[in-house]
Amino acid sequence: MFFERPDSGDLAVLVHIDFHIQSESYGPEEFVELAISAGADPVAVVSGSRQRPDARYFVGTGKLAEIKDIVDREEAEIVLFDHALTPSQERNLESYLQCRVIDRTGLILDIFARRARTHEGKLQVELAQLQHTSTRLIRGWTHLERQKGGIGMRGPGETQLETDRRLLRERIKSIQKRLAKVDAQRDQNRRSRSRSEMPVVSLVGYTNAGKSTLFNHVTGADVFAADQLFATLDPTLRRLDIEQVGTIILADTVGFIRQLPHRLIKAFQATLKESSEADLLLHVVDAADSYRDDNIAHVGVVLKEIGADEVPTLTVFNKIDALPTGEPRIDRDVDGNPYRVWLSARDGQGLDLLKQAVAELLAVDVFNEKLYLPSNCGRLRAMLFEHGAVKNERFDERGQSVLEVKLPKKDYLQILARAGMSEDQIEAA
Repeated sequence: MFFERPDSGDLAVLVHIDFHIQSESYGPEEFVELAISAGADPVAVVSGSRQRPDARYFVGTGKLAEIKDIVDREEAEIVLFDHALTPSQERNLESYLQCRVIDRTGLILDIFARRARTHEGKLQVELAQLQHTSTRLIRGWTHLERQKGGIGMRGPGETQLETDRRLLRERIKSIQKRLAKVDAQRDQNRRSRSRSEMPVVSLVGYTNAGKSTLFNHVTGADVFAADQLFATLDPTLRRLDIEQVGTIILADTVGFIRQLPHRLIKAFQATLKESSEADLLLHVVDAADSYRDDNIAHVGVVLKEIGADEVPTLTVFNKIDALPTGEPRIDRDVDGNPYRVWLSARDGQGLDLLKQAVAELLAVDVFNEKLYLPSNCGRLRAMLFEHGAVKNERFDERGQSVLEVKLPKKDYLQILARAGMSEDQIEAA
């Protein structure tokens, strides 16, 4: 029961209202992008300002008449509100405008439904859609009423509306159980990565900041990347070798947005754990966006909500190719530690600086030596090869194996202990 919207391409009227009670105001540009990402064809944007929303129609009677005139003149099929509407407001607006009305939450859910590719992603979106829809069921099945009694009217004792709600509740419980299993599997995978001592670095940031493009350039992956909102929903993980660190796991995750529906954050909790349990976050920012600082703040709000605000973070200012004087560089704090990198993922400028900064922040004590192993150290030699720590091997005139090894010092000590040996027993160059 995966709720799909009707085929897109609908002529849409967009409504964006500024309220005096809001602590911040922003234009309708992002909402226009959202509508286009959903496949709508915006024909008009209606703007205005009010002290507070109207309880019945959200907008005032004058603005409502203006919207109605535009809908009739443009023969629009849908009206999109850049706000969260109550179920009653949505029904009242549809009755007055005689067309479909969808709020910001419904629009974002529609985009997520289009972009989800994996089984898990579809389950997460369906859960959020069902929870959103459950508050918007209307009494549209009165001909199936079963509470009136009488001949031919006796039934299970519930209206069709109640039946729909019960079926929705059962479906929601079923999806939650299946997602719990997915969550448990992800936890197991994370524990496995933890046991292997592989650091996890997670890409986070505002939607359309260039996370997937950066991910593809750095890892050589082929994740879908496009100049549109929410191009990535399903998390992708790849291994990446970093100098002085070794192998890390890089995770590409869903982008954030202002007024991100709480239901989506809850539904994508398993996915977002990749960020909250990471060793380092790469906060990718569109450096050329006029709302750059606001976007950074909104990402911070979501990170706090998912419990990732305490994770060490490196800010990545992307798209410097769109700046008049953008040059790749690393910004450092008073202690000399990198806290921001400027680069262009599309052109590949500054990617080496990013790896350098990640290496510094994840730096561990690396054992990088030549070892001389006699023939009776075959077990240790095999374990070093198994760990992937041997860069080169040759044999000297005494028949000893000369290994060039590189691995974290703690891993080297663990391997020695498992082999029943100590550092004093091994001859190093």
